[in-house]
Amino acid sequence: MSAPNRVAVLSRSFSRHPVLRAELQARYPDATFNDTGRTLAGEELLGFLAGHDGAVVALEKMTADIFAQAKDLRIIGKYGVGLDNVDLAAAARHGVKVGWTGGVNRRSVAELAIAFMITGLRGITVSQAEIEAGIWRQFQGRQLSDVTVGLLGCGHVGKELATLLRAFGTKVVAHDIRDFPEFYAASGVEPVSLEEMIARADVISLHVPLTPRTRHVLDATRLKAMKRGAILVNTARGGLVDEEALEALLVEGHIAAACFDVFEVEPPTRPSLIALPNFLATAHIGGSADEAVVAMGRAAIDGLSNAVDPLSHIPDWARD
Repeated sequence: MSAPNRVAVLSRSFSRHPVLRAELQARYPDATFNDTGRTLAGEELLGFLAGHDGAVVALEKMTADIFAQAKDLRIIGKYGVGLDNVDLAAAARHGVKVGWTGGVNRRSVAELAIAFMITGLRGITVSQAEIEAGIWRQFQGRQLSDVTVGLLGCGHVGKELATLLRAFGTKVVAHDIRDFPEFYAASGVEPVSLEEMIARADVISLHVPLTPRTRHVLDATRLKAMKRGAILVNTARGGLVDEEALEALLVEGHIAAACFDVFEVEPPTRPSLIALPNFLATAHIGGSADEAVVAMGRAAIDGLSNAVDPLSHIPDWARD
């Protein structure tokens, strides 16, 4: 497929990044950038796309209704590694090709997950809250080197994280519906069932996409099955965890701490969860290291000229 003639950049962060902006304009001089500072949706999104046959899409909701009405659109370059906000089946029905590269921000996300693990294990947010309340107490935590970390998902980010954890000497167990025997053998990762991972892990870190099969994969039952005092880390996608059930278990102390970069609704709508001293929230910054932003942006630019059938981006294991 030939490259687009006019490109609309929906992403706010791409639009304000001088390097990415210049590199896109070098290829597509008539590009239009989202300088509104807002995430576009609905009629505003459709109006922005009008007259453009290409688009750089980040977290904007590209629904079946959008594809049906965006008559000029024929190519998407995906900025970021998730595709759950793009209705790939609808894109295929309307003849829109999608350029996407997985794993380009894996180091950035893996490093944030490490930071979250140490934060939870050492009680950093609890200690901060106590100091603010006038309490001076030495929180007794645990070393990352002496716990078992369970990875739910061992794709690009999961593998990167497992590799980083080797430097700490951390025991790593992983559950993935795919098998990676060579990686497991080389990295010392032990593949286990989901139930065994939940039962054994002192820290659970999520690294799976959001699909109908993974929505609330950690529901109330599975959260209660976690070891008492365990830590939960989510740098993957909101919606993987039942946030109401998580809040109750954090209050009760069954789960010692949780650190989330992603939420079922963003911005999050459970202020009582955010306010807990043993809960740390960040605003979907996993891929926001500058190096990762540039890598994702360049992948999106390349995707405009090498886009393919969107259904080819759906692996067999994710199909209903």
